[in-house]
Amino acid sequence: MPFARLLLVSALLAACAPAQQTARLASAPVTTPSDAVLAGVPAVRVVRPSLVVPGTPPELNASITVRYGPARPKTVLLLMPGFLGGAGSFDRLARQIVALRPDAAVWAVDRRSNLLEPQAQIAAAGPAELARIVQDGLPPRSKQSVSYMRDWGLDVTLRDWRVAVQEARRLTPDVFIGGHSMGGSLTGLYAAYDFGGLTGDGEAEGGAGREERGADDVRGLVMLDGAPGLLSNQPLTPQNYADGTEGVLGPLTGLKKLPEDPYVDAVYFGPKLASRAAAQARLAATQPNALAPADGLVGYPATNLAAAMVQLEQRYALLPFLTLKTGRATNAVEGNNLIAAVLGGKNSYWVAGQKDRSKPVGWQANPSAPTDPQDFVKRFWTPNSDFSEWYFPNRLTLDLAAVRQGTRGTPFEQELRVWHEVRLPALGVVAAEGVSSADEYRDYAALTGADMTVRILPGAAHLDITAARSDQVARWILDWMAGVKARQ
Repeated sequence: MPFARLLLVSALLAACAPAQQTARLASAPVTTPSDAVLAGVPAVRVVRPSLVVPGTPPELNASITVRYGPARPKTVLLLMPGFLGGAGSFDRLARQIVALRPDAAVWAVDRRSNLLEPQAQIAAAGPAELARIVQDGLPPRSKQSVSYMRDWGLDVTLRDWRVAVQEARRLTPDVFIGGHSMGGSLTGLYAAYDFGGLTGDGEAEGGAGREERGADDVRGLVMLDGAPGLLSNQPLTPQNYADGTEGVLGPLTGLKKLPEDPYVDAVYFGPKLASRAAAQARLAATQPNALAPADGLVGYPATNLAAAMVQLEQRYALLPFLTLKTGRATNAVEGNNLIAAVLGGKNSYWVAGQKDRSKPVGWQANPSAPTDPQDFVKRFWTPNSDFSEWYFPNRLTLDLAAVRQGTRGTPFEQELRVWHEVRLPALGVVAAEGVSSADEYRDYAALTGADMTVRILPGAAHLDITAARSDQVARWILDWMAGVKARQ
């Protein structure tokens, strides 16, 4: 299947989300916590020892969370980022939740691969060095040097997450998990997973035959424009799994080739491009109206803010699962973007250059758009976290294609232990112009027994779910969690 069609399938499947009750709520004026209040929410990055994976350097056997809110919370919500995403993608939403409910904490997850990123170089860089990084990127780690990533699949990802979940449970019984996009998929898989009595260091606890359901760890599930099935389109055979095959996002690297192709490095994303994006975001946050580096992310003179936002704005972005709505380019010559339209883009255009060649392309924020562009670039990179995961493990993509909705009766039953009915309260939030639907949530609920509630955020693209200036999503989550606790 051609790559363009594969990406179209991705856009159509990209956030499976079921539902038993659905509510489309009209936009209503709400009092959103001020920027000063959000900035005052405490946040700390915590790294804990996790599952020991043979061959992995010891310092990378880690469970990582960015923790917003009090050290002794009454409720903890642990959020898993999506495909190519990092803990920074939850910075605004996490702060909104804590600002509205100060006795609650949000722990945003970084996967262990985030430890491979040379974030200290981004942190130390001044404007001139940031401009150089935008142009050239930081040298990526060689694939041979990180061949141990071949083992960083679903089992490792869920067990790393569980280290944080179990720590949260020692603070409070009111623990919830959730995620955005593929993180929503991982949320459902965590609940259905059987952890088999393994502890954080990989040793058996209480006998290898003992079942340990992920669903028993948590009160409920929050799925933000994503649910199980996100990266699967057809059942895999053992040969597909070993040799590779076509997947939702293009070719799937098989088990045999993972040592030589351990992380995503595609035309639309890779470690070098991720470093360039982080540097451009820093420039856009501090010098939004200054000229972006020449020969950087765009091929025409543009301001730093325009160079950053044209990559993800729904009007211009290539991939529907990497979009938000903030405004539009000014002084821009636009053309119809037929490739983006084929891939599922909405009103898809591309910027060819400036109308007035004596001035750069700029950016005009739309006050009625869900997300504020200046706020977005400010949160894209922070000392605690990055919006993206530079080295995304191909093993995780392969495993997510294999598990589909469960592995009982499949060749992957023992290695990928997605065995159990969920039967938990679940909240699904759909971006009205994103990549999931209420029907997908409904299908998931029917399959797993989840008690599903759905909310639909009007006018929102996929990334607006976590980045929006409104605190509507935060209020939905808090109200739903309070209702779950009241019933238990």
